[in-house]
Amino acid sequence: MNKTELVEIVAKEADLSKAAAASALDAVIAAIVTAVSKGDTATLIGFGTFKPSKRAARTGRNPQTGNELKIAATTVPRFTAGAGFKAAVAGKKAAKKK
Repeated sequence: MNKTELVEIVAKEADLSKAAAASALDAVIAAIVTAVSKGDTATLIGFGTFKPSKRAARTGRNPQTGNELKIAATTVPRFTAGAGFKAAVAGKKAAKKK
C-alpha cells in the first residue's frame, strides 16, 4: 500500500474528501516526525510507538576496496509495534487487559 491508496481508504472509511484525508494524513505524519526529531516519543495505543534511538559510532568496511572507514554516531527513528498491531498481523485476537 502506498500513500495514495491509504488516502483513498481513509477518505472512504471516514467519509471525507480525498483532499481532506490527504491533509489529515500529512498532518499526522508531520506531527510524528516533529516529535521524534525533538527527542520525544509518539505513541498510538494499539498501533505502536515511534521514538528516537541513538546509534553508536562504529567501524565499517568498504565492500569494494576492503578499506575500513569510520561511521559516525547518529540518532535514527525507531518503531515498535503495539500489541494490537502484532496480533492483527499474526492473525490472532488482541489479548484483553484484566
